[in-house]
Amino acid sequence: MGFGDLKSAAGLRVLNDFLADKSYIEGYVPSQADIAVFEAIAGPPPAELFHALRWYNHIKSYEKQKASLPGVKKALGKYGPADVEDTTGAATDSKDDDDIDLFGSDDEEESEEAKKLREERLAQYESKKSKKPAVIAKSSILLDVKPWDDETDMAKLEECVRSIQADGLVWGSSKLVPVGYGIKKLQIQCVVEDDKVGTDMLEERITAFEDYVQSMDVAAFNKI
Repeated sequence: MGFGDLKSAAGLRVLNDFLADKSYIEGYVPSQADIAVFEAIAGPPPAELFHALRWYNHIKSYEKQKASLPGVKKALGKYGPADVEDTTGAATDSKDDDDIDLFGSDDEEESEEAKKLREERLAQYESKKSKKPAVIAKSSILLDVKPWDDETDMAKLEECVRSIQADGLVWGSSKLVPVGYGIKKLQIQCVVEDDKVGTDMLEERITAFEDYVQSMDVAAFNKI
């Protein structure tokens, strides 16, 4: 299994197809598997590989917390689709004729039979992946929005927050939570599409209402 060379266009295409119905490399939360693959990529995938780009930007937001993410890093070849050969290792053992790298270097000499088999396997792989429906990755986020003091109009503050509209953003329930000295914070739920709306954008838009908002924090973040 593997992605091939993730610094090549072919490898990034395999990653993009792999993430068409997944939010993460393994499981349902960011883990060391995502960090291992992320660090193997030279930079952001091109815009047309939108599944890979969405995942890349999402994992990049965990850069400061990457050491605390769950799991243990494995060799890069332990991740990815089972029907793509791992080409990341340094091993140079001889391979059977049937064990052909789908994305081998163009400089390598190969027989016509091997070339034909490689192209057939690649066509089968692309055909299988193209039939999978695209899955929209979403997250449920609970935000804490803090006012300046106990004289802040909390109804107006919430009105300002809910006035923020964006494609992929849906506001949910809210409540006021006491924080001390007569001050209450607004706790509000929202659901976002991961590749369209991020917490950085929400913070920038919410704290722009500086007459009412002192700060915004993410109280909870869950994939759905």
